[in-house]
Amino acid sequence: MNAVTVKRLDTGTADFAVHLRERLAWDSLSSPEVEARVNDILRDVRQRGDAAVLHWTNKFDNLQAADILALRIDNDRMKAALRNLPADQAGALRTAADRIRAYHEKQLQRSWRYTDADGSSYGQQITPLDRVGMYVPGGKASYPSTVLMDAIPARVAGVKEIIATLPTPGGVINDLVLAALALAEVDMVFTVGGAQAIAALAYGTATIPAVDKIVGPGNIYVATAKKAVFGRVGIDMVAGPSEILVICDGQTNPDWIAMDLFSQAEHDEDAQSILVSPDAAFLDRVQVSIDKLLPGMERREIIHASLERRGMFIKTQDLAEAVHVCNLVAPEHVEVSVADPEALLPLIRHAGAIFMGRHTSEALGDYCAGPSHVLPTSGTARFSSALGVYDFQKRSSVIFCSETTAMQLAQPTSVLARAESLTAHARAAELRDPNWKR
Repeated sequence: MNAVTVKRLDTGTADFAVHLRERLAWDSLSSPEVEARVNDILRDVRQRGDAAVLHWTNKFDNLQAADILALRIDNDRMKAALRNLPADQAGALRTAADRIRAYHEKQLQRSWRYTDADGSSYGQQITPLDRVGMYVPGGKASYPSTVLMDAIPARVAGVKEIIATLPTPGGVINDLVLAALALAEVDMVFTVGGAQAIAALAYGTATIPAVDKIVGPGNIYVATAKKAVFGRVGIDMVAGPSEILVICDGQTNPDWIAMDLFSQAEHDEDAQSILVSPDAAFLDRVQVSIDKLLPGMERREIIHASLERRGMFIKTQDLAEAVHVCNLVAPEHVEVSVADPEALLPLIRHAGAIFMGRHTSEALGDYCAGPSHVLPTSGTARFSSALGVYDFQKRSSVIFCSETTAMQLAQPTSVLARAESLTAHARAAELRDPNWKR
């Protein structure tokens, strides 16, 4: 395998912004062919229900299931998978689950009210979603950690029912995923993937219940289907390739940084790993570490392709400028690998998750730290956040007006409503004021 050539940029060059945009560019839009195929599947599932789900699942996953019930995983099977796990894996799952639950319990929002001097009261009523659909990715890799990151915040929020779907190409089911589903107390699990799974969760069939929101990452067909059904149901996000940006002052072990860059690059060839530092010599040392460590990596071909296609080393004038670059990128993950990370934290405005200090590898956040690893990608951290309890709760405004307040608000309400030519609105307010001049 040839040595990796990671693209180098310098903020001091006149064309830095142009090259940065080019390297960050990611077209998450589906091709017309993908959209057409997805729309056909969605339409078919909506019209034929279970029969369509069975047809497309048998076709794409090379299965021969006789009926839709053959695609349901019995809860006893999931519990058995958890019981039979090797002790170290079961312990790791439980550690992760406990920490994820403890973190998300801090996010739980509660209803509130206040009362003004006239006896009127206002507030919010917080209620959980009734039913959530969780897409569990499969195929190239299985992610039991994602099961915990999706399901546990929903449970903390008070969601009554969780329905999971997961593709099982060739009928192969990962026991660790089954164990995670049992640990998260998922209610129903179907071995259905792709656009047909999203359609079943959105529209419902005779066997698979319709849900209120769909969460969980998937391939381009899943992402396209989620976009198509949004509005019928809620979705968490449309995720792009995984990404990491490391800000380093040049004093961290370069082998650590190289491995942190690998940790994202190994997801797939489109993942993006970026190192930003004011120390040019340190960038050279990390390059040496990459060349040294890559041959020993199990997924070295994927890492190599990812770093060659989308990786970046960015030289800045100082750490403040490094943070500025971070805000331009708005990365999914940012590591602040510096002597005083607290000094930089207030300056970081756009990031899905922020990992503070030299010892806090992003990998800890992917599994056991506690916060959800379901994060905004492709610059969407500018306007969106990590998946959390709040994604599974609704906020209803509560308004109670006393007679006094209703009379006080009648006049301004009438003025504004009549200005908008909404006379019935105006009259509804006016009628509640006995002193209104008719």
